[in-house]
Amino acid sequence: MTSIGKSLAAAVVSAVVLLAAAVAFAAPASAAARDGQCNSGEFCYYFNSNQAGSISDFVDSLDDYGTTQPSCYEFRGAGAGKGICVKNNAASVWNRTGRTVRVYFNSNFAGAHQDFAPGARGNLNRTLKNNNASHQLLTAPPPTGCRTDGTNTRLPSTILVFRVGLGRVDRVAFKTYVKNVLPNEWAASWPSASLDAGAMAVKSYGWYWALHSTRRTPGGTCYDVRDDTGSQVYRPSSAASSTSAAVDRTWGTRMTRSGNVFQAQYCSTTSACGAWVAGNWMSQTGSRDQAKAGKGYRAILRSYYRDIVISP
Repeated sequence: MTSIGKSLAAAVVSAVVLLAAAVAFAAPASAAARDGQCNSGEFCYYFNSNQAGSISDFVDSLDDYGTTQPSCYEFRGAGAGKGICVKNNAASVWNRTGRTVRVYFNSNFAGAHQDFAPGARGNLNRTLKNNNASHQLLTAPPPTGCRTDGTNTRLPSTILVFRVGLGRVDRVAFKTYVKNVLPNEWAASWPSASLDAGAMAVKSYGWYWALHSTRRTPGGTCYDVRDDTGSQVYRPSSAASSTSAAVDRTWGTRMTRSGNVFQAQYCSTTSACGAWVAGNWMSQTGSRDQAKAGKGYRAILRSYYRDIVISP
């Protein structure tokens, strides 16, 4: 969105097959924290076909498994493949969650996909075998076309991002989008209160446009936001631990004006952007300085955005 976003972006490194076979479970164990066993409540990858080889177990969605040790999500169970990163190395699955799980070809819940119903066991298809990059536990069918499932009181599950340099529009999970914008607009080393304020602004800006955008690409495809400073700088796989923690801390908090989601705009300083309107914009470096002075993120937001309600 801003001049600081440009400089930070340069510095930050960043079909459907329903397998619904009934499965009889013997004395199911409860879901555990990634112990290399496929427990009840978990979604599990297997290194080999037909649920053979080492297991990598998960209890929630994951948008990127990583590609190198020691930071990647690896196969942990006994057997062939133990210790190998799970990304692009799985051959079969067992879905022991109570929700349909969608496996994607690309990170960030994108590209070709294959669905596994609750309780299903099966092999990944020819497209996804050894090409698994993310998975998502679905709560409802995701929106299609130009539609959003968000409202002024409910976050959208996805957002349409115009990948300007690639000339295409990606539907990105909304939380993934926010986590991969914030480190490109706020320095990950800034105080947590500044990052929390930034997380709220990035989320609110994207949320607003998911509800209200009527924009189209030159080719006529609808989108909500651009991936550059024309909206907010979005770079897949750029999420940082400190900024992601800020997104998680503030995810359940909403910023509104007159009951409506507020289009929170921001700029590096109060004078760096010609479109600056006092009461509608926040200074990124100003949020950093206020945080260093001991202000919390709610106080920072209220110092820049007039007549807002932060709830809960």
